[in-house]
Amino acid sequence: MKLDSIDEWTRTHHTAEVTSEIDGKEVTLFGWVQEIRDLGGIRFIIVQDREGSLQITIPKKRVDAEVVSKSEQLQHRYIIGVKGVVKKTNMTPRGIEVVPTNIKILGIAASQLPIDITGKTPASIEARLDARALDLCQEQNVAAFKVQHTALEAIRSFLFEKGFIEVHTPRIIATATEGGAALFAVDYFGEKAYLAQSPQLYKEQLVMSFENVFEVGPFFRAEESHTRRHLSEFTSVDIEKAFASAEDVMVLLEQVIQHVCKTTLERCQKELLTLKYRLEVPKVPFKRLTYGEVLSDLKKKGAEIPWGEDIPTEAFRTLGKMYPKFYFITD
Repeated sequence: MKLDSIDEWTRTHHTAEVTSEIDGKEVTLFGWVQEIRDLGGIRFIIVQDREGSLQITIPKKRVDAEVVSKSEQLQHRYIIGVKGVVKKTNMTPRGIEVVPTNIKILGIAASQLPIDITGKTPASIEARLDARALDLCQEQNVAAFKVQHTALEAIRSFLFEKGFIEVHTPRIIATATEGGAALFAVDYFGEKAYLAQSPQLYKEQLVMSFENVFEVGPFFRAEESHTRRHLSEFTSVDIEKAFASAEDVMVLLEQVIQHVCKTTLERCQKELLTLKYRLEVPKVPFKRLTYGEVLSDLKKKGAEIPWGEDIPTEAFRTLGKMYPKFYFITD
């Protein structure tokens, strides 16, 4: 198949921006073929882009023969451009469709995809990871990435407003930051080096110049990661603030969390609905529990921990049932 060139075509709208308010207007869309339904005299193409999906309706006797011919060549995940006219309709969930005047095929895909991109036929986690690029096209995965993007944008904007400077520290380091047992060792041109566990030591030096700094980035810990509480590789939001008490730090952190939840709830209602996730904006201040209070509470539940010892995972689960909202452990 000979592919079309994009030439002078320029996107006018994403699919989510095509509404009944522009009924009768011409739009230019780009995206991927998600579904195809052929009812004989009419063909429906669902085109997907980063903002969602939209129905392209092709009444075969009322559109140009070349458009019909192009539509007959389409398969799942073909990359297409569509020029067409927006029409109101009662036949789609959004009450809108596009009748094409021209279709361009910009890229093709294998006739047999390894997973169902609509998600209607579930696939094993192994199959999904083997075809991760396709798996990421599914609505739930797109929603999760958009929520993450919004949350990180909210964190950054909040900290910028508070006068913090974003920094970037090394990921390959010469010594441990937090405990040598959880280090990933790497060969660094014949010398032993390690993947960074956190930016802690660098942050402490940076505050001597900049006072308030933060970093968002990947860090690595060689822990048993087959649990919900441990990850070998994770994205960390690290904040360091000079001339501040422990209470100042707690106030800042609870404000960050409240702001992130509020912003995400406002901007990602569709995505949260897709993920079936009920997000609540927490009230501040968060509860402060002293270490002594925590040990006393846990002892009443049969978990006795010697003073000074870390609180183990199982005890934290018990504590979470007793205090289901956000809390700090102090002293």
